[in-house]
Amino acid sequence: MAKQAVLFDLDDTLLWDDRSVQEAFDATCLTAAAQTGVDAKALENAVRREARALYESYETFPFTKMIGINPFEGLWANFLEGEQEEFRQLQQLAPAYRREAWTRGLKALGVDNAELGAQLAEQFPAERRSRPYVYEETFAILDQLKGKYKLLLLTNGSPDLQREKLAGVPAIVPYFDHIIISGEFGQGKPAAAIFHHALERLGVQPEHGIMVGDKLTTDILGANTIGMTSVWINRHGMTRSDEIIPSHEIKHLEELLPLLL
Repeated sequence: MAKQAVLFDLDDTLLWDDRSVQEAFDATCLTAAAQTGVDAKALENAVRREARALYESYETFPFTKMIGINPFEGLWANFLEGEQEEFRQLQQLAPAYRREAWTRGLKALGVDNAELGAQLAEQFPAERRSRPYVYEETFAILDQLKGKYKLLLLTNGSPDLQREKLAGVPAIVPYFDHIIISGEFGQGKPAAAIFHHALERLGVQPEHGIMVGDKLTTDILGANTIGMTSVWINRHGMTRSDEIIPSHEIKHLEELLPLLL
């Protein structure tokens, strides 16, 4: 059955977020290495570990998990938007969270320097913001789909942060008929409600839509739940269990085109 609408995830489906985050860590950790002699990669691993532990210790964690905001987004997000009270809590927590994550990461490597931790906590967001990467094939595939299918961007995250990511690649926004951010809707993927909401905005039935995303546990599970065709973009050749099975698996967005017929 020919499809009428294509729903895309944003991070690591259209935008190369992993690269942006990795390069921000690389640059920030090299600064610390130059000042203290610590191993840059060891510091990155320590900061990631400390950030995750801190993030999970906050009472906001269940909310961030439900909305789909990961610990490393918390290292540069401001959480200025969103109606839920948890966003105001996150807004207050964020500056100390960033400082603590970096300071604790340093301390784990034997460097007790809160001042440097605070400096790195400011550098990381600036490094991340300067790297709005998009996959090479993103615009090629959107050019081929625009005008032939209804297009919707369905992304988990904090409203202001996801909009900031899009602002970094402004040419991407006009391709979409609608952009839905979980932090505005109030639930994140894989909740069936946000997928139903997306299809209602497009005016199409589940069988006429197709969801493209890189995460089995959110994009694919959610689409499968409502009976919509799911396409897992697996660029890195990851192996999956049979717990969540996509309708299709591709390695490159260009492989999507034959699946729409």
